[in-house]
Amino acid sequence: MPTRHDLVRPDGAIREGRMRQPGVPGVQREALYFLDKPAHWRTVQRNRRQDLKFCSLIGRLAVRSLYAELALYPKPGLVSLMDNGSHDDMDAGTFMRSLFALRHYFVRIAVAGFHDAPFAKLKRLGIEAEARMMRATGGTNTHRGAIFCLGMLCAAFGRRRAQRTPSSPQAIRAILLTQWGQALDEHTRGGLPRTHGQCVAAAHAVSGAREEVAQGLPSVFDVALPALQQTLSEGRGARAARVDAFFSLMAHINDTNVYHRGGASGAEMVRICARTFLDQGGSAHPAWERAAQACHRLFVEKRLSPGGAADLLAATVFVHQCTEGLTAPSWQQAA
Repeated sequence: MPTRHDLVRPDGAIREGRMRQPGVPGVQREALYFLDKPAHWRTVQRNRRQDLKFCSLIGRLAVRSLYAELALYPKPGLVSLMDNGSHDDMDAGTFMRSLFALRHYFVRIAVAGFHDAPFAKLKRLGIEAEARMMRATGGTNTHRGAIFCLGMLCAAFGRRRAQRTPSSPQAIRAILLTQWGQALDEHTRGGLPRTHGQCVAAAHAVSGAREEVAQGLPSVFDVALPALQQTLSEGRGARAARVDAFFSLMAHINDTNVYHRGGASGAEMVRICARTFLDQGGSAHPAWERAAQACHRLFVEKRLSPGGAADLLAATVFVHQCTEGLTAPSWQQAA
């Protein structure tokens, strides 16, 4: 019959299996085993389980935020559950396969952040996730930008968990800059352009996803998140808030996806449409849905697809869910 020591792995976790105590149900046997340990050991084990639960929650919220971006409509030029936007090479099913392939990545990178992993480790996890995405989609890039920016945010939330400090938007942004800022800056400046986005950024002298993350995601924290919070505070609901945040991003960023498809003139068209929508009041205007749909039809006609703004919208939804969107009891249960 195994002893209690036989049921514990070297890393302190409980082995699969049960002590043979006739007449004692399995759950009670585990409770007896657990309570027989010193208090400090029980505290360590409890904290480990809660930390893993926290990282798992972060991973689920990251996937949820990507789904929220996919489901949002109208979202000019982009794939949604309603139509394929400006794309012939992907649809909602493609995005769903990608989401399924990425679900474990966000948990793993949150755990890596918790353990103070260097940027090289986070980068390796991202490269592996990108390969899984490409296999799942048959070679279609659905979430490369999101893998980077959402992955870094997951790592930042994991690191904040290890520090046992509140996860405010300001604190998460500070973690990105202080924990991995130098490495991100070197990553931005190092190497030849590899992706379409990097080549376009170099050709048009505009910033891309790498620069955005290296600067602490200013488009998320300074532009989209305030826009989303403002609309919510005015009582117009999550859908309207996400549309306003998305148009704010389109009006603000140099989207390399748009430059790739439409050049500088296409990028200017996107900014003008977005600013016009916002100047008319955004979702506060009675006819905002018709205006957004008209913008969508124009982008589809011109084959414009602001995918960079979509990635940043998902990041915005994610930060909001993790810092404000969860009720205190549910967050504390995972904390």
